[in-house]
Amino acid sequence: MAVAEESHFGRAATRLGMAQPPLSQRIQRLERELGVRLFERTSRQVTITEAGTLLLAEARELLARSESFLTTARRIRDGETGLLRAALSPDISGEAVAALLAGFRHRHAGLELELHELSTAQQLAAFAAHELDVGLIHHPCDVAGLELGPVLRRDLGVLLPRGAAQAGLDEVPLASLTGYDLILFPRANAPAVYDDLLTACARGGYTPGAVRHGQGTSFVRGLVLSAGAVALGPRDTRLAAPGDPELVWRPLAGAPLAWRHSVAWPKGRGDAAVGAFADAATHALRTAAGARPEAPARPLHLRPASEFWL
Repeated sequence: MAVAEESHFGRAATRLGMAQPPLSQRIQRLERELGVRLFERTSRQVTITEAGTLLLAEARELLARSESFLTTARRIRDGETGLLRAALSPDISGEAVAALLAGFRHRHAGLELELHELSTAQQLAAFAAHELDVGLIHHPCDVAGLELGPVLRRDLGVLLPRGAAQAGLDEVPLASLTGYDLILFPRANAPAVYDDLLTACARGGYTPGAVRHGQGTSFVRGLVLSAGAVALGPRDTRLAAPGDPELVWRPLAGAPLAWRHSVAWPKGRGDAAVGAFADAATHALRTAAGARPEAPARPLHLRPASEFWL
């Protein structure tokens, strides 16, 4: 195109920011590949051939499509277009989901977000099958092959019948729940989280007589109201709204139990869209779900070995 428009190899080379000999060689190579002569050359001028004139329109179209292709690729890379397959765990409240979606759309209005409600185990399986781009998982779990965002902590409280003795307390000691069964999500959803919660309950002096499994709001409410059971959940649990005449949520004394979350994505596949989802999820959990950054572990201070040699 440049040679045809300039009718001069030197001017075309200057316009393209290259030396003249390589440009002449490229034209010759293109002519060999196409099997047609594109230009007639003399010592004074370069004239496009009839074949070159017929191909010039095609060349312009190809270059325009190439630019469009590269522009689309850049938009996908920068998270401005395309499809992002994401997942949240079922315990995330509607308010937090709405805040996440609003924050994400504000950052990437042109990107389609395919959002699923999946347990941690289901998300890990979807990552392994390359069916998920990013998700919000519970810790602990097997994060091999994943990159993680900041860990956020949501302290758990207890859901009680409003008539229970513990409902009158500002904070409920774990040990005071002795005698109640415990309602938990099915262990298969997040086995390590499930086991951690039971271990922490036992450490706090509460070993439930039985563990009942449930997730649906109506089902769990029914168990709490009629089965001598309590449920664990964060303050933003959907099971007991302020002023609920039947159920009440109370924090646990000393905050011994918590859910720990972070955004996760396959290693090496984080891009602008994943980053935007991670930022939106973190902001939504902190503002709409009361989550806070996990405190870093205290460094282990070792005594100098010389102290043990006395």
